[in-house]
Amino acid sequence: MSEARLVTHRGGCHCGAVAFEVDAPAQLDVYECNCSICSMTGYLHLIVPQSRFRLVAGEGALAEYRFGTGVARHRFCRHCGIKSFYVPRSHPDQISVHARCLDPATIAGMQVTPFDGRNWESARARLD
Repeated sequence: MSEARLVTHRGGCHCGAVAFEVDAPAQLDVYECNCSICSMTGYLHLIVPQSRFRLVAGEGALAEYRFGTGVARHRFCRHCGIKSFYVPRSHPDQISVHARCLDPATIAGMQVTPFDGRNWESARARLD
């Protein structure tokens, strides 16, 4: 990622029980994955270091779902069902924020890059 100036984006789930902040550029570089879970939910991945993510509210409202290898920690609001962030299999030491769950006021634009999650093992090497 380039050394673009970071802004604080705010986001959360649909019902408001989960709220977070993430420091990222105003122009977002996100991945659109075609794996089974991402394609069903329309997830756009903004992957950031954990140090740039802050859960502001809702730890107690979060539930977790794991499947396959169990590495990815899919966290979602137990009230409205929205997964606004999670720990991805591709970057288990980072956070993937669902860009569609961010307040649009701080987003200047989005560059969306397709990712072939249906063929994860062969496609993984193409991620940053």
